[in-house]
Amino acid sequence: MTVEHQAPPGRHGRQTEPPHGGGGRRGDGGGRGKRRRPLRTALMVALALVVLGAAGLGWIYYRLNGNIDTFDAGGLSTNRPDAGSSKGENVLVIGSDARTNGNNALGGGQADDIGRSDTAFLLHVYADHKNAIAVSVPRDTLVTIPPCKLPDGTWTKARTRTQFNEAFSVGETAEGNPACTQNTVEKLTGLRVDHTVVVDFKGFASLTEVVGGVEVCLPQNIYQGDLNPHRATKGKLLFGKGEQKVSGQRALDYVRIRHGIGDGSDIGRIKRQQAFVGSLIKKVKSDGLTPGKLLPLAEAAKNSMTVDPSLGKADKLISFAMSLKDIDLHNTRFVTIPWRYDGARVAIVEPDASALWAALKADRTIDGKDAGGAKGTKTGAASASPSADGRVSGAGIAVSVFNGTTTGGLASTAAAMLTAHGFTVTGTANAGSQDHATTVVQYGPGRKGQAETVARLFPGARLQSLGAGRVNVVLGASYTGDPDPAAPAATSAAPASVPTSVADGSRTADADLCSDLSYGSGG
Repeated sequence: MTVEHQAPPGRHGRQTEPPHGGGGRRGDGGGRGKRRRPLRTALMVALALVVLGAAGLGWIYYRLNGNIDTFDAGGLSTNRPDAGSSKGENVLVIGSDARTNGNNALGGGQADDIGRSDTAFLLHVYADHKNAIAVSVPRDTLVTIPPCKLPDGTWTKARTRTQFNEAFSVGETAEGNPACTQNTVEKLTGLRVDHTVVVDFKGFASLTEVVGGVEVCLPQNIYQGDLNPHRATKGKLLFGKGEQKVSGQRALDYVRIRHGIGDGSDIGRIKRQQAFVGSLIKKVKSDGLTPGKLLPLAEAAKNSMTVDPSLGKADKLISFAMSLKDIDLHNTRFVTIPWRYDGARVAIVEPDASALWAALKADRTIDGKDAGGAKGTKTGAASASPSADGRVSGAGIAVSVFNGTTTGGLASTAAAMLTAHGFTVTGTANAGSQDHATTVVQYGPGRKGQAETVARLFPGARLQSLGAGRVNVVLGASYTGDPDPAAPAATSAAPASVPTSVADGSRTADADLCSDLSYGSGG
């Protein structure tokens, strides 16, 4: 971001989400048939990066930098949850079964087929960076898909009671629509997604080969007909019952199996996916990470991932991965969003789902522990909580306020709040652009301490140095003009806790490999 200068208000373009067009409809969206078999394992690639460790990072940086694919963030909603909606970080990991870039050789279908996603995990990394929880959203879950951007620049209308996996296919492009899935998750959870990672077939297969295979377990023998229910015969035996090691195509086949186990449901497959991810993380940690192992892992990640622009540089990706390296296997949990069958689809169970999101916002673990960390703030965020009485002393600090959003009046609201805390507001105006997602406090030489004080009133704000001798506040969508923090706080409610229905079905990364691998009859 460059230095913001005052500019006459009302002269800047307004970006909105007009409900133009329908767009994105895929028939029933069920993803059935040969061409729609899901990958459902993208999370393992993201979590593998977690354990990269410190050795050889310079080498990895050199090989990764400039080669990470990013998606267009212009499709993200302008009506997003606040950046400070939770203390920890939230990472959306999408498993893409797009057939581009040679992926059709592994998954079948045409190379120019529409990009689809049948896997999604919301990974919540607690602020203490010692706990993490991955929440699976079944592909058939009925949700509201909010307005999403089409390739021609128009926006769809919101659609209710629509299968979750349809969000990725809005626009019907070969590469899919990660921004639309992110919009849908934010709408569903009320949590702001800090990062989004998309992983494809080839990346998954390569990763399992790089680590030398992953230990898995099957509750029964699996035949070709279980992988492809359209076969006229049972076919050959693919996997014998019990524990075994898989990699490459066999690993891909394993994670795609749904039929022939339990009731053949997507829910049962999610259980096996979660067991697989735990086994993968355990394998990477147990092997250690010598330089000879680091580079292949980095290459596999680079060649398989598409990320949001904030992770598009190697230093950002590595920094995020390094912030997660201390999470223990037992403190890495897998759960599924509270659900029930709604005919052939999946409905979300309330109030359990809302209680789960509230627990994540409050950084409460499965067992109710407060994992908010010593400071209770996100890594890299500039802001800290105001003092116990809600006051921040701004005496002697001059600030200019710029509105970097399309919401009118925010600069005046922020200026009034700053003035109430003793700051001197030297002026308000629109910023040079109004697409700022996060509030930024800019500071000149010798003014960092002043900027940190200002940032205490803007949860989630980030600091940025500039050459001019001043302090600027550039408001982003993370600032909503909420009431003055100095006002008396409401009586605190009881700490949020994860519902028993969710906690009882959770799985740790070090759980018994052969336990809880299916759902329904025969499970």
